[in-house]
Amino acid sequence: ERKRFYQNVSISQGEGGFEINLDHRKLKTPQAKLFTVPSEALAIAVATEWDSQKDTIKFYTMHLTTLCNTALDNPTQRSKMQLIRAAVKFLETDTVCYRVEEPPALAELQKNEWDPIVAWAEERYNVAIGSSTSILGPSIPASTKDTFVSHLASYNMWALQGIEYIITQLKSLILSMGVIDRHITVEKAVLLSRLEEEYQIQRWGNVEWAHDYDLCELRARAAAGTLFVHLCSESSTVKHKLLQD
Repeated sequence: ERKRFYQNVSISQGEGGFEINLDHRKLKTPQAKLFTVPSEALAIAVATEWDSQKDTIKFYTMHLTTLCNTALDNPTQRSKMQLIRAAVKFLETDTVCYRVEEPPALAELQKNEWDPIVAWAEERYNVAIGSSTSILGPSIPASTKDTFVSHLASYNMWALQGIEYIITQLKSLILSMGVIDRHITVEKAVLLSRLEEEYQIQRWGNVEWAHDYDLCELRARAAAGTLFVHLCSESSTVKHKLLQD
C-alpha cells in the first residue's frame, strides 16, 4: 500500500491509445512504459479504480490496472499461441469435469449443477468434453482442444490475458467461456467453481468472515477479468467493422 499522492484522475488520447493522468503525471507500468489502453471505455474503468482509492492506494484491489500492466509489460514474454495453449491446457484439469462418487449427495449436486454447463459448451463449440470420477480426469479429444485453440485465436493479445486471468480464478476454461459468452453470470460461475466448498459449508458451517471475504474477492477478480475481456474485444471488433465499411 502507498499513500495517495494525487488529487485528480483524468484520461486523454495519445498516439498509442488512451492514457491515464494522475494530476499532471502520466501513469506508467511497473516496467516504466507509458500506460496506454486500446479503448476509451477501458481507460474510464481504470481511471475509476484510481479515483476510488482513498487516503491509501490499495493496489491489490485494482484488478483492471493489474491486467493492463500485464498486457503492456508481458512480464513472462509469452506469444499469442503460448497464451492460447496455456488456457486450453486447463481443460485437462477443468473443475467441472472432475466428479466424485462419494458422498452421494455431493455427486448428485455436481451432476445437477455441472452437467448443464458442460452440455452447453459441447453444443456451443460442437465438441466432446465429458466428465470423469478418475483422478486422471476425462480424456479430452485432440479435436476438442484444436477447436478451442482456433476459437481463442480470434481474440487479441489483451483479451487473451483477461481470459487466462478468469480461468486461473475459476480453475475452469468451460466456466470462463460461459461467462465471456454471457451464458452465465459471474456470480453463477463463481458458485459453480466453488461447488464442493459450498457443499461442505452447508454441511459443517463456515469460518466467520473468511468465507464471505474469499467469495467477494473471487467475484471481484472474475468480474474484472470478464469486463476486461469485453472492453478489449469490443475495441478491435469496432475497428474491424469500420474497416470493412
